[in-house]
Amino acid sequence: MSSTDLTALETELAAGIAAAGTLDDLDRVRVAALGKKGRIPELMQTLGKMAPDERKNFGQAVNTVKARITDAIEARKAVLEEAALEARLATERADITLPVRPGPESEGRIHPVSQVMDELAEIFADMGFSVAEGPDIETDDYNFTKLNIPPEHPSRQDHDTFYFSPNEKGERMVLRTHTSPVQIRTMLNQKPPIRIIAPGRVYRCDSDQTHTPMFHQIEALVIDETTHMGHLKWTLEEMCKAFFEVDEVKMRFRSSYFPFTEPSAEIDIAADAIGKPGKWLEIGGCGMVHPKVLENCGIDPTRYQGYAFGMGIDRMAMLKYGLTDLRAFFNADMRWLKHYGFSLLDVPTLAGGLSS
Repeated sequence: MSSTDLTALETELAAGIAAAGTLDDLDRVRVAALGKKGRIPELMQTLGKMAPDERKNFGQAVNTVKARITDAIEARKAVLEEAALEARLATERADITLPVRPGPESEGRIHPVSQVMDELAEIFADMGFSVAEGPDIETDDYNFTKLNIPPEHPSRQDHDTFYFSPNEKGERMVLRTHTSPVQIRTMLNQKPPIRIIAPGRVYRCDSDQTHTPMFHQIEALVIDETTHMGHLKWTLEEMCKAFFEVDEVKMRFRSSYFPFTEPSAEIDIAADAIGKPGKWLEIGGCGMVHPKVLENCGIDPTRYQGYAFGMGIDRMAMLKYGLTDLRAFFNADMRWLKHYGFSLLDVPTLAGGLSS
């Protein structure tokens, strides 16, 4: 093939490239020109039949045409892609004024127990308390002995406590029956003044209409040189008013006994919220920290004193949100959770409202 024929071929192929109106048309032109059986590869196959000098010159000429055709195809492809994008933008419009479609964030729900934990943490944080945590599996020493609970105390019996086999150190392990071991760990590792809350799961061999073998509790501990029972009462009253979002709350103390506090009292809340006006629901216990507990943790009881209280989070949720059956908390019923659950985007705040 002469140089004139190569020029004519290049002109023909360039015209086909320029005439391609879509990316598919352009791809057909590319295959016809540069594909395995295309016009230019066919010319390259004829090189073997030529004399060396002729082969060299003709080969260079064909490669030059191939390079120019390749560049022309790429240039045309860029033009067609830009045109295709503009066509899509003109036809595939999105109205950004429409409301956002609900996604997983709006479908998910926070369990009432988790919500109440967050609400109580917000309230106590406002009063200067920090959050302390501890393991669910505790030693007998932390769960009982250091809390002034003697071996003959009923709470140590198998019908009330889940026991494990002794660990490698020979310590008897239990599923904690309260979050009070967190108080012990805090007093052993931190010097007064101390002001903490300890929320979490607790376990007891107890199951009926008003009890479950696993439930949730929050405890508070304050240790300093001047705290007294009046501070305890004020803290509980302010907590209840903030939690129930009312100006006044019906609460009463009943004299009681706990090995780790002296004096001790039960905390009752009026049960009006769950449809039982005139009746009371026990939510926890409180008292001044027993001097022996302070001694067991290396704190001088002649210098320091403090108060502690603990409440059932599940019962607090029942009171505030009108939940009448404790068993529903653990049934994993999505219909119940969608009705009583909370949006994960609504974070409790005192300024914005705890349950807004």
